[in-house]
Amino acid sequence: MEGMKAWAADKPGHLRLVEKPIPVPKSDEVLVDVSVCGVCRTDLHVIDRELPVHRRNVTPGHQIVGTLVQTGRHVRQFRLGQFVGVAWLRRTCGSCGWCTTGRENLCPFSQYNGWDHDGGFAQYVTVPEAFAYALPLGREPLTFAPLLCAGIIGFRALCRASLPPGGRLGIYGFGSSAHTTAQLAQSAGADIVAITRGEGNRQLARRIGASFVGEEDAEPPQPLDAAIVFAPAGSLVPRALEATTRGGTVVLAGIHMSEIPAMDYGRHLFYERDLRTVTANTRADGQSFLRVAHAIRLMPSVSTYQFDRVDVALSDLRAGRLSGSAVITMK
Repeated sequence: MEGMKAWAADKPGHLRLVEKPIPVPKSDEVLVDVSVCGVCRTDLHVIDRELPVHRRNVTPGHQIVGTLVQTGRHVRQFRLGQFVGVAWLRRTCGSCGWCTTGRENLCPFSQYNGWDHDGGFAQYVTVPEAFAYALPLGREPLTFAPLLCAGIIGFRALCRASLPPGGRLGIYGFGSSAHTTAQLAQSAGADIVAITRGEGNRQLARRIGASFVGEEDAEPPQPLDAAIVFAPAGSLVPRALEATTRGGTVVLAGIHMSEIPAMDYGRHLFYERDLRTVTANTRADGQSFLRVAHAIRLMPSVSTYQFDRVDVALSDLRAGRLSGSAVITMK
C-alpha cells in the first residue's frame, strides 16, 4: 500500500517522523489531502500523556485544512476538490441523551481527531462527512486552521461566560484560543483584561487592544464581569474567581488542568459567582462560529512551521516561546 509521511507520538513527550499507510475512507468518510494544520495545546496534552492514551503511536493534529481527494460510497454532501476543514470532534453515537438534545460534545462515545484516530500532522487524513466543515474559497488556509479548534473552543467558552453587553472580560493565558476569543468579545463591545505569562503574549494582547495587560500574578485594576481561564494552571482558578464581581462567571476552557488549590467559599464562590467548564464543542458551535468569524473578518496571528519541523513547533509551544497561533504547512 502506498505510504505517507506522518508524525507519531511514540513515547511520552516525544514525536517521531514515520511512514504510515495512506488511510482509506470508510463508506461515510472523506479523504483529505492536508494543506495546513494548526498546533494546539491539546496536542501537547496527548503527546505528553497528560491525557490517557487512546491510540498507540497516534498522529496528533486537529485543526486541519485541505482538499478532498476521495469519498466513501455513501458520501453525498461533498465533492472532489472541495476545500474542507477538520476539527477536534470526529464522531459521536448520535443516539444518546446528550446527542439527541443538542449536546453531542458530552456524548460518552465521542471520538476525536489526533487522539482516537490519526490527525493532521500527516499528508492525508480521513474524517466522517458529517463532521467535516465546508470552507469558502478565497481565504488563506493558514488563517483558517486556528479557527477550527482554538477559535471554536473560544467561541463556546465566551458563550458560557454570560458576559453582559459591554462587560469587562478577564482572559487568563493569552495564546492561540485566547487571542481569537478576545477579538470576538471586542466585536461585541467588550473590554478585555489579559493576564498572561510571556512577554510575547503580553505584546499580542496590547496589539489587540486590551485595556489592561499584566503578568500571571497580576490583579485586574477593576472587578471583572466574567473571566475565561485558557492556561492549564489550576492555581489561576481561585485568582480569577476572586477578581470577578458578584454574579459573574468564570469559565475553564482547557481539556486538562493542573490541580486546583483549595478555595475559600466567601472569597471565591459566594455572591452567586458561577464556575463553569467547557468540554469539546458541538458541530453547531463550529458552524455558528465560522459564520461569525467570516462576518467580523476575524484574523488570527500566525507563526508558520514547515512539516519537517512539527516537533520544533510543539517544543516552542511547550516552552512558551510562541505567541498567537502556530500552523504547520505541508507544501
